[in-house]
Amino acid sequence: MSQNQIQELKQEQKLQQSISAQQLLQAQLIELPVTQLVERIETEMHDNPALETSTDEDWPSYYASGTASDGGDSDGGPDDYEQQREQEERSDALDAALEGIGRDDEDLPVYHGGMSSAEEREEMVYGDTLSFYDQLREQMSEIQLTEQEREVMEYLIGSLDDDGLLRKDLESICDELAIYHNIDISVAGIETVLKKLQEFDPAGIGARSLQECLLLQIERRDDSRVKDLMRQIIQDFFDEFTKKHWNRISAALGLDATQTELLQKELRRLNPKPGASMGEAVGRSMQQITPDFIVETQDDGTITFSLSNSDVPQLQVSQSFADLLKDYQQNKEGLSRQMKEALLYTKQKVDAAQSFIEAVQTRRRTLTLTMRAIIQLQHRFFEDGDEASLRPMILKDVAAKTGLDLSTISRVSNSKYVLTRWGMFPLKYFFSDGFVTESGEALSTREIKSILREIIEAEDKRHPLSDDALSEALKQRGYPVARRTVAKYRDQLGIPVARLRK
Repeated sequence: MSQNQIQELKQEQKLQQSISAQQLLQAQLIELPVTQLVERIETEMHDNPALETSTDEDWPSYYASGTASDGGDSDGGPDDYEQQREQEERSDALDAALEGIGRDDEDLPVYHGGMSSAEEREEMVYGDTLSFYDQLREQMSEIQLTEQEREVMEYLIGSLDDDGLLRKDLESICDELAIYHNIDISVAGIETVLKKLQEFDPAGIGARSLQECLLLQIERRDDSRVKDLMRQIIQDFFDEFTKKHWNRISAALGLDATQTELLQKELRRLNPKPGASMGEAVGRSMQQITPDFIVETQDDGTITFSLSNSDVPQLQVSQSFADLLKDYQQNKEGLSRQMKEALLYTKQKVDAAQSFIEAVQTRRRTLTLTMRAIIQLQHRFFEDGDEASLRPMILKDVAAKTGLDLSTISRVSNSKYVLTRWGMFPLKYFFSDGFVTESGEALSTREIKSILREIIEAEDKRHPLSDDALSEALKQRGYPVARRTVAKYRDQLGIPVARLRK
């Protein structure tokens, strides 16, 4: 291999590594909620003296996107030129997608309101305690985890439902981690991380079923004869327990009336919804949440939105660093060794500052693109705030509408919140699977669950409806759902069978 070929190979490897590092930075910033983004910016500015805030919103694009200055004096060589070209292409692609989004028959008006002023948004912090998910992440920071285990646990926490249970099977999670997050881990590896999550407070968090949830809580109790009997009942007589067949349980375990009453009392103390005890319910009682998006619905149905960027500073490359780099590059011939080292240091800091600024801007464009698509797909909900108006929507739908990768949509949806006229919602609230009827009509599972809950709440408590009766009631309302599906949705809502609702 010739010297020129070796040099070209080194340059190509360097370029690939640089692009990979930039993409990783962009992915990291996209995933951060606005409060953590501000903290990350402050850390970056502390570590890099070439990065500073700007009060000028019209700062030249050189500092905004990392492209070449108007003077054209950059002498960074082919690597710098190629990197700049790649950055420009990625930026242009996002801008083009942003301009062209939704130009199909489903288009509905959504307007991006731009930056929110500090005066308008400074009070948008709710409550004085950490949210459900933040409490779990705080506990996660207190234990020893590998980098991969940390990523997997964050994904598991984000997959918990509002009761704090993990309804999704581990095989599906394994596939999602591999496809969307490029994490290669076995189901057994995920279960190992899940076991660590299940050690968090409150007891029962991360359980995959009601039975496992109760058993996890029982295991936290001090050793005693009562604990052993409670474990045995939930482990070996769970069906009888759910059906309240205490006569069978008592006979099988040789319990007298006093012992049976004591066990019933202790078992009633267990919490079937440990997540609810942490104080967060979707759409209400949101605690210590700063919204990442603000969606406003006018009386005429016009919907506008903005990013909550009031605390996010405008960034620029330090003018003194930029001037120093230019001076060094124009006088390369006469530089001493010490000055060459200073040139290298200055260039590294300027390049890092430019890359970070570009990543922040990419985050803003990506979030704007994603939120606009979500509003268009869920336009009815943002008009009336009715949960039943939510249509089936998965990551793939938003990815198709924006042209972004599934992994990018997943990162945007993680840990972000939306303030609407109808309340505060986690972004993932708007995602749900679909149910296709025999006629081919797509219904949102969330919509069906909402109607199911409504029917159950209105039933005669002396004569609660069976799953067959619930299925028939749903059909009468235009939701042809089989009894087996009704039972699954009822269980996911944490609603017991008819005999236990009396």
